[in-house]
Amino acid sequence: MESSESGPSSGPFAAPDRGTSNPQHPIISPPSTGSTRPSHQGDGHKGTRVAGNGGSVMNSCCGRVSGLRLPGQQEHLEPSGSASDTAESSPKRFALQREPTFYMDRIQATHFGPKACILPNPTSVMHIQDPASQRLTWNKPPVNVLVIRKIRDESLVEPFKELCRFLVEEKQMMVYVERRVADDATLSKDEAFGSIRNQLCTFREGYDDISDCIDLIICLGGDGTLLYASSLFQGSVPPVMAFHLGSLGFLTPFKFESYKTEVAKVFEGNAAITLRSRLKVKVVKDMLQRTGQQPSSRETQQQEHNGLLPHTHTNSEAGKVTLQLQVLNEVVVDRGPSSYLSNVDLYLDGRLITSVQGDGVIVSTPTGSTAYAAAAGASMIHPNVPAIMVTPICPHSLSFRPIVVPAGVELMITLSPDARNTAWVSFDGRKRQEIQHGDCIKITTSCYPVPSICCHDLVYDWFESLAQCLHWNVRKRQERLADVSDSSDTKLKG
Repeated sequence: MESSESGPSSGPFAAPDRGTSNPQHPIISPPSTGSTRPSHQGDGHKGTRVAGNGGSVMNSCCGRVSGLRLPGQQEHLEPSGSASDTAESSPKRFALQREPTFYMDRIQATHFGPKACILPNPTSVMHIQDPASQRLTWNKPPVNVLVIRKIRDESLVEPFKELCRFLVEEKQMMVYVERRVADDATLSKDEAFGSIRNQLCTFREGYDDISDCIDLIICLGGDGTLLYASSLFQGSVPPVMAFHLGSLGFLTPFKFESYKTEVAKVFEGNAAITLRSRLKVKVVKDMLQRTGQQPSSRETQQQEHNGLLPHTHTNSEAGKVTLQLQVLNEVVVDRGPSSYLSNVDLYLDGRLITSVQGDGVIVSTPTGSTAYAAAAGASMIHPNVPAIMVTPICPHSLSFRPIVVPAGVELMITLSPDARNTAWVSFDGRKRQEIQHGDCIKITTSCYPVPSICCHDLVYDWFESLAQCLHWNVRKRQERLADVSDSSDTKLKG
């Protein structure tokens, strides 16, 4: 990776200088306004990796940033992906370094008996990694931090201000926040926070691409806040540090009371990390079979404006419109507002497995096994287990139970030919849309996991979250705490 150089910035946007800059790879793509104000050119490619003793490196290219509002910048309403976003792709920022320390490497039984052995497969990409070898290191110190705050929760205003003040004043970080968070009326009225607020960089979901400039994500809220942060990065995801300030805490191991110490430890590096796998979902809409003609460009633009079909791509040969998303929790196919049972066919690697008749079906990651799938009767799976869960919702046939399939297989869900009504699909509870006859949903494991930073380690954090959220052994814990307190009082009296 090239070393950063400091130098004068140029371009239409202005931002405070916090650390080194890289003139060859500016963060902001210049718009067509012709403005001559200088731009901030931060080192937006601080390399992070899951490191250990060595191994191959899987890099992922990141997109560019367009239309971000930096301090002192005029509003730029052009959506991301427009004509102003035509610069060269930036260098690789985030890499996952795989270890040679795998469980399968420790098992040397590639031969079975005197004659049998495993045939080498050069196309195999599935490895079972030793969880203890997953550590986070920084190739360069992080500079740009994205802070995601739970919206419409007034109790998080003060923690948000404390964290931003700590990052900007003490750690000299460039802090990115959502435009609607920075424009909150409570923050605007706080004159003491005004100097910090003016130094925040803002962005808007759906318009500004921040995927190539964020070094670390800090979430303040519950599990939904982390899900939202994941949806902002459809490619490589920066490391995520989640503080438990919401209603659920399966994915948020850190306590905010000690945020300064915990954030400082993460900046120093060598933190345990959990690679939470995501699902790559592809929705194929057979518009020709349903309407007999190609959808008009006006109709497609209206659907994109409503948020139903982002990142659409029309295949002129097959007459199909596809939607691709990265999902952290689950894909839910249900009957929607219809009173009839849904009837969908489930395919596994192109083979029909079964027809699911009931209220719907849930396809989830191990991370999503503690969400909707758990409520529907599925088992809870540790995030490091490479698997995909298929859980029926109130199935008509009681013999169909939740199943677990290997990660990497391709699942396909379509409406059964004899289905009386359509179905509806949602992705992590968002972007809900209707599925009709001729449409299909293809799901497989994504190559872009979410690196979630652990408070202690990835085994203890997971079981501790289950114990706290599901109230395991509450009475025993209270009794033990009471015994410890009594013993302490006895020693003090003695």
